[in-house]
This record gives sequence, C-alpha cells and structure tokens, in this order.
Amino acid sequence: MDNKFSFSEHTSEHISDIKDYLFRIIANWKWFVFAILLALAIAYYFNISSEKIYGLSTTIAVKEKQNPLFSTGTNIAFNWGGVSDKVESIRKALTSRSHNENVIKELGFYIDYLKDGRFRMEDVYKETPFEIKLQPNQNQLLNTLVKIEIIDENNFNLSVDFDAEKKYNLINYKSETTERFIPDNGSFSKSYAFDEYINLPFLKAQILKSDLIKIGIANIFYIKLNSLNSVTSNYKNIRAKGLSGTSLIELSLTGSNKNRIVDFLNKTVEVLSEVELDQKTNYARSTKEFIDAQFKNTSDTLKLIETNIEKFKQQNSIYDLSAQGGEIFSQTTGLDKLQKQFTDRIEYFENLESYIKNNTNFSKIPAPAIINIEDGSISAMVGELTKLSIENEKLSKEVTPNHPSLKLNNDEIETTRNVLLENLSSLKKATLVSLKNSRERLNTYNYQLNKLPNKEQKLLNYQRKYSLTESNYVFLMQKRYEADIAIAASVSDISVLDSAKDTGQGSILPRISFNYMIALLLGVILPLFVVIAKEILDNKIHTAEDIEKLTPIPVLGVIGKNTASNNLAVFLKPKSMVAESFRALRSNIQFLFDRKIKDRSKTILVTSSVGGEGKTFISINMATVFALGGKKTILVGLDLRKPKIFGDFDITNDIGVVNYLIGEKNISEVIKKSKIPNLDIITSGPVPPNPSELLISTATEELITKLKEDYDYIILDTPPIGLVSDALELLKYTDATIFVLRQDYSQKGMLKIINDKHKNDSVSKVSIVLNDFKIKSRYGYGYGYGYGHGYSSGKYSNGYTEVEKKSFLKKLFDKNS
Repeated sequence: MDNKFSFSEHTSEHISDIKDYLFRIIANWKWFVFAILLALAIAYYFNISSEKIYGLSTTIAVKEKQNPLFSTGTNIAFNWGGVSDKVESIRKALTSRSHNENVIKELGFYIDYLKDGRFRMEDVYKETPFEIKLQPNQNQLLNTLVKIEIIDENNFNLSVDFDAEKKYNLINYKSETTERFIPDNGSFSKSYAFDEYINLPFLKAQILKSDLIKIGIANIFYIKLNSLNSVTSNYKNIRAKGLSGTSLIELSLTGSNKNRIVDFLNKTVEVLSEVELDQKTNYARSTKEFIDAQFKNTSDTLKLIETNIEKFKQQNSIYDLSAQGGEIFSQTTGLDKLQKQFTDRIEYFENLESYIKNNTNFSKIPAPAIINIEDGSISAMVGELTKLSIENEKLSKEVTPNHPSLKLNNDEIETTRNVLLENLSSLKKATLVSLKNSRERLNTYNYQLNKLPNKEQKLLNYQRKYSLTESNYVFLMQKRYEADIAIAASVSDISVLDSAKDTGQGSILPRISFNYMIALLLGVILPLFVVIAKEILDNKIHTAEDIEKLTPIPVLGVIGKNTASNNLAVFLKPKSMVAESFRALRSNIQFLFDRKIKDRSKTILVTSSVGGEGKTFISINMATVFALGGKKTILVGLDLRKPKIFGDFDITNDIGVVNYLIGEKNISEVIKKSKIPNLDIITSGPVPPNPSELLISTATEELITKLKEDYDYIILDTPPIGLVSDALELLKYTDATIFVLRQDYSQKGMLKIINDKHKNDSVSKVSIVLNDFKIKSRYGYGYGYGYGHGYSSGKYSNGYTEVEKKSFLKKLFDKNS
C-alpha cells in the first residue's frame, strides 16, 4: 500500500474550527449551570443582606423678592442691584458643614434609635413607641448602646453593658465638650416608668411615651448618642444640584431610614430660609435702629424748640408774625429744607466717592439709607460695577490672573469705575451749585429779615428752626414706618416647590434586578472565560480528531483504558473491550504491509514521543493478540535505558538483548518462554553504558534476521523517539511503525518530531495508536473512536473501547468532564 502522503502542516489550533469550538464550550454545560446557580445564590444573599438605601429629594426656588410697596428710591431695604450669585451661594450653604450641624442640632439627629435586625442594627427613627429627651447642659454617655426593654404599657428597663477594657466618654451637647467616664460596675440595669426623670452619672434624660406608636410587649430597642462631628460627616453626601437655566435647586439625600431623610431635607430648607431671611432684613433692621436714634434726638430737639418758642412768646408778649414776617417765613422755610436736602446728598456723594477710590471690591457698595438719588445714571453704573465685581470674584476662583477673560473683566471694572467717579464729580458739582444758589436766595430773605423788629426776628428764627426740625421729624417718622413695613413684609428668597415626602418609594440600593442580571452574566462569562482559557492553553491531545488536524499520519486505532491488574490486558481479560480493541488493531495493521511480505515474517516497531504514553503496554498486548491468534510471536525489549516488559511476565531481566549484542550469549540463551502460548520474550537485560552504540552495531541486524527465520511477528519495544535517537536506528529493520499517543497526556507539539521524519521519508509505514482513550462529552466528538476508529478514519474500524461509567456528581466535578 502506498503511504506517500501529500504533507500539509496545520499550525493553527483546533479552536479555528468554530463548530468544534462551540461543541467544546457547550460540552461544559454543567459548569455553566453550576456557576449560574452559584452566582444567583450569591446575588440573592447580597440582596437580602445588604442594607436598604433610600433616596429622596426636595426642590426649592431661589429668587430675590423685593417689597412691591416701595420704589428703589424709597425702599429702605434697597440695594444697588446687579446680578446675584444667590443660587450658587444657597447651594454651597446647603452642603456646608456649619449649616448641616445646625440642622442636626435642631432635629436632635445625634441620637440614634436602633433595634436588632437580621443582619445588622437597624435605624428605627420615628418607629419606636418612645423618644428620649436629654436634659440640657448635662453630660451624657457617648458612643455606647443603651438598651431599652419595654416591660409593659407604663414601664421599661434601662441597661448598659460596660466593658472594663474599653474607655468611655461623656459629652455635653451645649458646650460641645467631652470628659472621661469610669463606670463603677461591669453593667447597669434598672427599671423606670415612662416620663420619669433618669438621673444617672452617665445619663440625665427622660424616656417619653409616644402617642403615635403603640407599645408592644417585650420590645427591645437601643439608644446611642453620637458626637456632632461624626454625625455631621455622615451627611456630607447631601447633594444640592442647580437646575441649568433656572433658579431652582434640587436637594437630595440617601440613607437607610426614610423618616430621617424626610425630616432632614425639610428641616435643612427651613433652617436656611430662616437664616437667609434674617440676613436679608439685617440691613433694614440696622437702618431702623439708626433712624430710631435720629428720631429720638429730633423729637427731643423739637420739644425743646417748642418750649423755647412758648417762653419767648410769653416773655415778649408777641404771638404772631406780621404779614411781612409771615411771607419771609414761608420763603425761608422752603429754602432751609432744600438746603438740608442738598447738604445730605453732597455728604453721601463724598462717602460713595471715597469708597470707590479706596476699595477694589465693589460687590457691597453702600446704598443710601434716608436720601433719594434722582439721577438714574448713578444707580445704573453702581449696579453695573457691582455686577462686574461679582463676576470678577467668580473668575478669580476659576482661572489664572493672566487669563484673557479675567483681564477683560478687570478692564471693564476700571472703565466703569472711572465713568462713575466722573459722574459723581459732575453731580456733586451740580449739587454744590444748587446749594450755593439756595444760600444766595436765603441771604436775600435774611436781608429783609433784618428790617423786621428785633422781637419778630427772634420769633421768626425760632419758628424756622421749629419748621425745619418738624419736617425732619416727619421724614424720619415716615422712614421708620417704611423700615417696619420692610421688615414685616420681607419674605425669604427661598421657596419650596416640592417638599420631601415618603410616598412609599422603593429602595435604590441594593438594585435587586440589576444584581441578578450581573450574577447571570458573571455566571455565564466567568466559566466561559475559564473554558476558553483552558482550551487556548491546552496543548494535550484528547481525540483522534486532534491528531488528524495536526498530522497527515493515519490513526490506526484507539485503545481504551486498561482495567487489568497489569499490562497483560488481552491475556487476563480476553473478552474485555480493550482486548477487542487490540484485535481490531491486529486486523487494521495488516493493511500496512506490502503484498510481497504478506507470507513472510513481519517486524513491527512500537515507539512514542516521551515516556509514560503506554508504548510498552501496546507492545505487550500487540504481541499477545498475535500470539493468541496462532502466530508465532516474539516481543523484544529494545528500550535498553528503562527496561520494563519482564515484570508483567514474571521473568527476570538478568539476561537479555544486551548480552547478545555484546557477544556474551547466543540467541537461544536470551529467548525466554512466556505463559502465553506462541509468545516468546527477549528482555533488554542489564542497562549498558552505551545503548545507542549497541543498537547501531551489526549484531542488531543479525538478531533481527535470525528472529525472522523463526517467528511470524517480531514486536520491538523501543525507547521514546522524542527523547533519544535509538528508535530511529531501528526503523530500517521494521515493516511497520506504531507511534503511540496517550489521551490527555501526549502534547500536540511532540507530533512535530514524527511529522518531520515522515515528511523527510525517514519513517515509512507509520501509523498512530491513541492509547488510554475514554469517551468524554467535553470534546463533543469521539463517536467514531468510541468503537475503535481504524485505519484511514474508520474505514477498517472493528475494535471497541472501554467506556467508564460515572455518577452524576463525579461527572460534574471531574475536571475532565
């Protein structure tokens, strides 16, 4: 038979075959099922054991609200205007530590109400049938559980377990100070009635019975007092998000107790609203205090002038002014009021001019308190300067000093500042001119006044002072009234659009469905990665298909797993599947021989890539099956380095091939009979120092030639071809070569050795036998080889393999299943 193959070496692994690859993955379905069930079980435990976290929010609007009863000139709470960063300021304030600390103090959130849960201590704020009321300015036990066990409707037991090795502290929430506390006993326990005052060295409080929640029998709760700093840090996750394009802020908070979240969100808005309103009316209150002081002085002055006028009239017997005096009085009184108004304006202009010249921050330019500014350009420019100054503060925090936008802003500030100073200067000059004109007109009337009688002049001057003071008195009274209305009518710039409320929202954590989905994905992906990695890194031969993809050398057959006590599987269990496999192999091997040697003695060489692949097992049973078939057979052990075959036949290895090759014994002396009919044995004999030299000697050829004269089949058990070259030297004496591979043991790379020899015609009539084979669902295939796949992919298939039966659990956890 012509064994010249057209050699085509495949360097790619079997994973290139997508169908085969999918079969290999699907064959590991048990691991996928196991991994998915395990992942889902872990997800289930995580879902039920994780603390439930809820998320609630409230939405507020931030808009500056002015009292519509006043114009910008008369409103006592008027400021110069311009854009405000109030939304950003409010947002920062809501997340500030000091603000949150005030909210915690208001709510008493430094007190924890707890109870034992399935996996942890659970927060039961507003779910207890009682609440604790701490006595103010007293020392209380810090960071220690106080157990409250309800006895009946009116009584409870309070207990604390003290650890002798633990340090305890007492805290005073008013002074925010702590001090050391050393308990007298290891534990404390005492019964109290609800609402009874508890006076202990470590606790001074009352446990007040709640009217909203009914007391249950044998309910056990715990109270724990925490430091303000630690509680405040727990609320640093509060988020205040400004909604783009609006003056709205969404305030959100997460936690394990919805009641606590609702109270905190609503209280934080309430506290900030009160603080903001207080700051907003602070200017009006300060102005009112100033007006009140001025009003009192003016009132006292008015009374004094009135008393002086009455005395003057009585002492000088003059009660009314003459017609000329009345005319002078009416003209000078108007001029006096106008002159006072001009003087006040000039004073304010000078103060404003001084502030602008001496300051660089114009975000808080002082507004007029009790004067009216008629020129609208001043208000407009001051508003623009305030706006630019606020923008400058923002940019300074965001960009470097040399940034173009900041430089442009600074230039605009400087330009506006200079224009404002010029306008102030012009306005002040114009007011001075008006003041000068009013004084000149007043001098004219003063000249006419000097023509009146002396008594009438004095009376007129008294009445002028009285009229001016009275006018100022009325003006201050009006401004005080405006200030009172401004304070009373002022409302907070913060309004609640959507308050926080528990409407039955579900928890946001753990995300149950998401966790199950992740568990399902991991249950599929992780074993898939393991299978893929195992397949990629796997360099072992598992099936005959693997061999066919790696070499053109045909697979002669497969041999099942040996279950006999030694290597004499065919002899000891002649009806086993392994024995049938060797009989199939005996039939298939006949097709390896040429017709010209059909009736002559045949030499078969058995080798492998490395040790441990079962070449000795194949050699022994090949020889056995030929011998039992009536053929005179001899098994020759030519593995001179590691002799093996003698042990299975219960013979010694004292004399063997080595003795013949060195001329110490003749051929009849080294041949030994076996217990198997028609089978003789030549063991290898003592291990020589030069095995290769002995095998290439002419004595080896003589030995083979003489054996062919007496035996039908000569089976040569040789060393591994991948380790030493001894077997290569013997190929010239053989009619057929069997290359043994072992399932799950032989490496794919070792086939390159026999491939190279076959390609170079160094080895002819070579076939492969897959040893120690068992069918495994992991590889999907193997069906053709389950019953002794024969020569040329099953064309001469007649043998059987042994299929090992396993329980389900053993299959599941078998690493090769």
